[in-house]
Amino acid sequence: MTKKTFPVLQMGCAACAARVEATVRKQEGVVAASVNFATANLVVEYDLAATNPEKMREAVQNAGYDLLIVDDDDEHPFGGTGDIHQKAFKRLQIKTIGAIFLSVPVVIIGMFFMHIPFANYIMWVLSTPVVFYFGKGFFVNAWKQARHWATNMDTLVALSTGIAYSFSLFNTLFPEFWLERGIAPHVYFEASSVIISFILLGRLLEEKAKGKTSLALKKLMGLQPNTVTVVRNAQYEDVSLKKVKINDVILVKPGEKIAVDGCITEGSSYVDESMLSGEPVPVLKQANDKVFAGTINQKSSFLFRAEKVGATTLLAQIIRMVQEAEGSKAPVQKLVDKIAGVFVPVVMGIAVLSFVAWMVLGGSDGFTHGLLALVTVLIIACPCALGLATPTAVMVGIGKGAENGILIRDAESLETAKKINAIVLDKTGTITEGKPIVTDVFGLDNDIEKQALLSLEKQSEHPLAEAIVRYLEASAVESRTTITVESITGKGVKGTIDGQLYFAGNEKLLTENSITMDDQLLAEARQFSRQSKTVVWLANAHKSLAVLAIADRMKETSRTAVNQLQSAGIEVYMLTGDNEATAREIALQAGISHYQAEVLPQQKAEFVKTLQSGGKTVAVAGDGINDSAALAQADLSIAMGRGSDIAMDVAQMTIISSDLTKIAEAIHLSRQTVKTIRQNLFWAFIYNLIGIPIAAGILYPFTGFLLNPMIAGAAMAMSSVSVVTNSLRLYKKG
Repeated sequence: MTKKTFPVLQMGCAACAARVEATVRKQEGVVAASVNFATANLVVEYDLAATNPEKMREAVQNAGYDLLIVDDDDEHPFGGTGDIHQKAFKRLQIKTIGAIFLSVPVVIIGMFFMHIPFANYIMWVLSTPVVFYFGKGFFVNAWKQARHWATNMDTLVALSTGIAYSFSLFNTLFPEFWLERGIAPHVYFEASSVIISFILLGRLLEEKAKGKTSLALKKLMGLQPNTVTVVRNAQYEDVSLKKVKINDVILVKPGEKIAVDGCITEGSSYVDESMLSGEPVPVLKQANDKVFAGTINQKSSFLFRAEKVGATTLLAQIIRMVQEAEGSKAPVQKLVDKIAGVFVPVVMGIAVLSFVAWMVLGGSDGFTHGLLALVTVLIIACPCALGLATPTAVMVGIGKGAENGILIRDAESLETAKKINAIVLDKTGTITEGKPIVTDVFGLDNDIEKQALLSLEKQSEHPLAEAIVRYLEASAVESRTTITVESITGKGVKGTIDGQLYFAGNEKLLTENSITMDDQLLAEARQFSRQSKTVVWLANAHKSLAVLAIADRMKETSRTAVNQLQSAGIEVYMLTGDNEATAREIALQAGISHYQAEVLPQQKAEFVKTLQSGGKTVAVAGDGINDSAALAQADLSIAMGRGSDIAMDVAQMTIISSDLTKIAEAIHLSRQTVKTIRQNLFWAFIYNLIGIPIAAGILYPFTGFLLNPMIAGAAMAMSSVSVVTNSLRLYKKG
């Protein structure tokens, strides 16, 4: 099984998207298919043994559309589609300008100079290229659909303008047909040409606005350089990004973008990682530190070894995740798609009924008014606004999240986040840093003793030893090499250095070896223990020398994040496998009143299930393999981005920076996005519910008002633009 995204070409409205989706779903081997009209992308999951992209493309072409098959070797999947859309936009721009240029004199003549000689013929000449050259696409696409017994927005445009043009041409060439019957032969060349112009203008504005909804994705795609400087055979060589291989050593100069993921081998600098974390403050990077594709070197040159290239880099994964998310559908969109699929035939039926009603009830003007009503109903009905209402808001919401270091897997996750009223947080790596550090030191003043402690801890296998090693090495302490070390399980280590015996470990280790403990050191150790810190003693063969306190420090933003979540009406729970004392201390510091200690991984999932059975919609945030069961059980799973790959694979949201405040930000973003979707759908439905009856002439018996087809065309165009513009407002909301 494989999952891929393909750009779809030649779609004109939401009904087109529904047809392409249905066509692909019917193909053998296709498990799931979803077409997003706003992004013009098909996301399809299929069995490679049963079908392939070429077969799907053939089926889509037979339905009157096209698929763009993208080379798997492209660093940016869909990176090449930008040129295609740009060219399509330019063509649309030329058509729009040409149509408006010719339509303006037609309108002037039709409104003010109807009685000049040959007025009808002049309008005929000017409107013909507008309808059949600049508006050719509407007729071609409508014919393609008709051949497959299908309809779309182009069908409505082609029918309405074609009828108006044909009726006007008949009245121009054979006016006596109506004059003999006592009816004035009206022409509607200006309506047909202006309708084409307005719809082209609407689509142009719509395309421009839709382009802005994927700004975040475009920014991400532009973060990798095209060429890099590789060190080969002691020479610097500029090569294409595609030719970079794992283990290549790459030079990065100040101001340059880092091309691939890797590890610094030589030099140091400050790197702007805002594309990952959303935080503007540059991060100091030194030897052995990781660097990521798309981040920007700020201060000085350095060398790093490539570890991940091409589609395996973190940036490529983020791009792929954002693309799939933007192409996904919110649950409410499925209902809208069903409506869009039957919308055009229903509108055509209403238009015909309007014409018949006018013919029967309209008296001497029944035919003329009926024809106008038919044309106006076909014009004003707009499935595009319905089709754009949800995906444009989802695109902007997911894009804004990506810009701020919040990766959202799909639209359903975005919609679910709004409903969250309980959140379960893992302690280590989520509320705390997940990296124990030395927080306090007492009595360690002698350089020889520092060297002895470093030498012992370097040989220790205990996880906390690494924290002591980092602390001492940061103080420029050097270890001794001529040592003999013995590890004592559960207690610490002992070793002989230059003939002197030293111990490093817990209090029990010193007691069992009859070592005298200094009263002041003992008092400090008791104080550290009361603070739920782990105490490490250093001693020689006779007496204690120093004590160190080690703790997994709480993140600076955790308390603020918990307050934000509680203020949003969300109950916060902390679960940890750590002991009761440590759990209680961290919960107190973070402001969490509900917590459980010494919890096993399967118990975390059971706890989530208990909350759900109590009517809670539960989010779980974690960073480790031990969190994966709880993440899978949750209604919304959130991975802290510096954790395990398994946690990130299971999660529906990933906080790249591991900053807990981003969770509250993500939930706020979800609520704003869902609110925007509802606004869009409301106005799209209201537009059609009000517009279609008015276009049919329902107000005429009471007010004498009959909607002009030109105004209907303008209203139709603006409805789509207004929906997209409303979605773009999400970028400005906090």
